[in-house]
Amino acid sequence: MGIFKGARTRTGLEFAPLTPQVHAMSLKINFINPFGTTAYDALIHETLSHYASEGTELVVTHLDACPADMDYFYPKHFVEASLLNAIRDAEAEGYDAVISGCCYDPGVMVGRELVDIPVIGPFEACLNLLSYYGRTAVIVTDHVKAGSQMKDNVKLYGASDRILGLDVINWYVRDMVKDTAGVARDVIDVTASSIARTGAEAVILNCTIIAAAYQKHLMEGGEPAPFPILNPNLMALTMAEAVGRLKQKGGYQISRLGYYAQPHDDHFKGMTAQTRAAWDAARPALIKTYEG
Repeated sequence: MGIFKGARTRTGLEFAPLTPQVHAMSLKINFINPFGTTAYDALIHETLSHYASEGTELVVTHLDACPADMDYFYPKHFVEASLLNAIRDAEAEGYDAVISGCCYDPGVMVGRELVDIPVIGPFEACLNLLSYYGRTAVIVTDHVKAGSQMKDNVKLYGASDRILGLDVINWYVRDMVKDTAGVARDVIDVTASSIARTGAEAVILNCTIIAAAYQKHLMEGGEPAPFPILNPNLMALTMAEAVGRLKQKGGYQISRLGYYAQPHDDHFKGMTAQTRAAWDAARPALIKTYEG
């Protein structure tokens, strides 16, 4: 809205109208699919880009030099190493915020130590925005092992009193992209049962690919549930845009006093540099190992 000084003031003076000036700042957000495969990029872009605000450039990318799956925890550590490298690259490439595109929220805490731009975890974003949809929620995720990690994260984020239960649809992400309609059908059935069983007011779809499959169902004319279902991709994008804009305007500064403190002397700075150099040296062999 432009500002005009054409009204008479209390002193009786008049001012010439000023031409309104609109300073639209573009925002560039990197949604990183933390998998060593392109399999999920198109689905995320198709189901999320529609919700980006005007002026937001949403770029969906994936990783290399790491496994295509992290349903089991050992490969997950290799994924996080590649993801942390990608987060540092995103800041260097001028992104205003980064989304770690998995509801494990992989690499989020360490990423915040490494960069000054906001690093967003989809599950954390859901919990932070939950109160705008309902007081309590039930989590619906992909399988039992994933659910165990989600329960740990609920405690980590201090939300145990607001999450009333957890249910699974018994899918793995590598299969979800092959049958998004089937995933959506199971989401509909399981979420209805979860709400009835727990008495929760909302559902958090705690898997980015489950959420994308359900969102695709809605975009194709599917009937929405009669209760809020939080899409972690959308919640992460919403948070990334909000905090990213604050960063642009000087209203965001991550604390370096404690948890997210950065190396403070030459010894620890050197250790960080050596770690990055070790990753860069190993990356060609890792890419070869995991390609295809």
